[in-house]
Amino acid sequence: MRKLVIGTRGSALALWQAHYIQDRLLQECGVESSLEIIKTKGDKILDVPLAKIGGKGLFTKELEEKLLTKEIDLAVHSLKDVPVDLPESLALACITEREDVRDCFVSYKYPDFNALAQNARVGTTSLRRSMQLKARRADIACLSLRGNIQTRLNKLESGEFDAIILAYAGLKRLGIAHIPHIVPLSTTEMIPAMGQAALGIECREDDGDLRAVLETLACQRTALCTQAEREFIKVLDGGCQVPIGVHCKLLGEIEKGMVQIKAIVGMPDGSKVLQESISASAQEASIAAKELAHILIKQGAREVLEQAQRFFLQS
Repeated sequence: MRKLVIGTRGSALALWQAHYIQDRLLQECGVESSLEIIKTKGDKILDVPLAKIGGKGLFTKELEEKLLTKEIDLAVHSLKDVPVDLPESLALACITEREDVRDCFVSYKYPDFNALAQNARVGTTSLRRSMQLKARRADIACLSLRGNIQTRLNKLESGEFDAIILAYAGLKRLGIAHIPHIVPLSTTEMIPAMGQAALGIECREDDGDLRAVLETLACQRTALCTQAEREFIKVLDGGCQVPIGVHCKLLGEIEKGMVQIKAIVGMPDGSKVLQESISASAQEASIAAKELAHILIKQGAREVLEQAQRFFLQS
């Protein structure tokens, strides 16, 4: 196998993810590689909430362009950032084993979410998180929080926020544990984003040799669950920047096990929330995910999402 060029964003977490794949390629496949750091639109625009920037692929498009021009061989993404529809001639060749899928509450002042003072300032750029926080406590002020993990933690430490909500996987991967209160939120308290805590490795569809190598790094359990989540999002025509949460959990083995899929759709201010779940055999996970999406559509999910978008853009 030729020496590969891995495309990655430049944040500490993105680099951890890229080095993780680089190390596995070398240790497990004997394949050498180098890293190329690429700045995406989502990295450049930091003073506007993601949902107001608009469009899909805010953290992937520039890497995909480099793939198409053959300047890089593969791109390492946080799977939750990868749109469900890929550009023609590109493929999602590998989904790695998921880290802890939960979101977490992070604070210097308060031991947990329930202890927050009235009208506390909670930082998150995610409409999905805002929706679920506001549904639990309408008084909470959910304020936009952009930037990499360290930037967000610095803003928390400086007192701009009483607490922030982050993906637990990022803190674990970077070994961040010095903050007094880091409290994981169960997937019942906060349904995660599609593909959260998994990595998606993208390459050119016709690069058969590389695809064969990348497939050896894949986790089939994670791929089954995250593919179901992506099918759910595809039916709803959603993405990472809309107030949708979906989580598929595999119980038992792929061949004979079951999946439990739960999903939530709602307004960013928590004023209206639709939530449903479904169970099915593992072999029918993607079919069940589509069925769950249609159940929510019958309850008005598409109308809620359209209303949510108008609400947020006007706020």
